Amino acid sequence: MSVLVVDDQPPFRMAAKSVVRVTPGFDVVGEAESGEQALEQVEALAPDLVLMDINMPGINGIEATRRITQAHPGVTVVLLSTYQADDLPGDAATSGFAAYINKEEFGPQVLKDAWNGRSAASTG
Repeated sequence: MSVLVVDDQPPFRMAAKSVVRVTPGFDVVGEAESGEQALEQVEALAPDLVLMDINMPGINGIEATRRITQAHPGVTVVLLSTYQADDLPGDAATSGFAAYINKEEFGPQVLKDAWNGRSAASTG
């Protein structure tokens, strides 16, 4: 699966890319540091999966997710943030995201579970 990593914090992008690289069957094809860049990268790279931070300047992750899932229904977006799953912003529910992962729990098995649509990925 081709993966686009979107986060405004370079250290987390590096960590997320490392997780993706060690997860069999997943490959990083690009990264973005804003919602605006995420939209451009999805157009350019057509990834299978977007790992999307929620809180970013400019277009936040929820609005970027909404735009991506509407324009590219075949792209799966997984939200990554520090929120507990029950505390996600209200507009997240209508953004079209496939799963939510708390950044502290992000790892290869959680990534695979999120891709496979298992509820374990959204227990944050």
